[in-house]
Amino acid sequence: MTAISDCFENLSRNSECALIPFITAGDPNLETTAQALQVLDRSGADIIELGVPYSDPLADGPVIQAAATRALQKGTKFDSVLEMVKATIPSLRSPIILFNYYNPILYRGIEKFLTQIVDAGVAGLVVPDLPLEEAQGLLQPASEMGIDVTLLVAPTSSTERIEAIARSSQGFIYLVSVTGVTGMRSQIQSRVSDLLKEIRGVTDKPIGVGFGISQPEQAHQVREWGADAAIVGSAFVKRLAEGNSEQGLKAIAEFCQTLKQSLETSDK
Repeated sequence: MTAISDCFENLSRNSECALIPFITAGDPNLETTAQALQVLDRSGADIIELGVPYSDPLADGPVIQAAATRALQKGTKFDSVLEMVKATIPSLRSPIILFNYYNPILYRGIEKFLTQIVDAGVAGLVVPDLPLEEAQGLLQPASEMGIDVTLLVAPTSSTERIEAIARSSQGFIYLVSVTGVTGMRSQIQSRVSDLLKEIRGVTDKPIGVGFGISQPEQAHQVREWGADAAIVGSAFVKRLAEGNSEQGLKAIAEFCQTLKQSLETSDK
């Protein structure tokens, strides 16, 4: 059993919904990123998604794009991100998932990339621009090395495609709540409820909902609709970037605690 599936199984036994915060590595700097991982881990995060900054982040909205740009301008490199992760993971309870675009993986070489993230202690991988048709070349070697590659289901996905993604996705299934890029929305589309039921009808794998959740009420809503995890990105990235590092860390700690509390209450 992988660290991610073990985490979901433990939460399921207690009828809990996972909180998965996202932050961008290197924004404002890697030292603060390491501190942020520890703060989130202590403040209620169950799994943490760490974005590797990339120059052409097609799936990311303006908040995360800006964070990636700042990180790259400060010289953040993939190898330095992994060094930080390797040094920080032993102090964490939460498994770490890397959010990494596909081209840098291909450029480095799939086997070399996987070997490096395994050595750093990474548990999972989300590749937002990896189409299902090309996923097997990454899924199989990753599985053999103990890395869960989680695939994304779009709101526009057909029933046949949802079934295929559900069969292949590892760790959990990432349901994108909106058509478009990441970012904060004022409300979550009710279509997500239908999609959750549709996915649940073809698989018993955990389902995480992301892209657009920015408020405790929204996290609570997706839990009530049946999600196994709420994935929150831009709202964390924005808070961490405001003020100095100390203020940013305090802000994400408080926000993380509030989100986790919203996931622990049920209307049922």
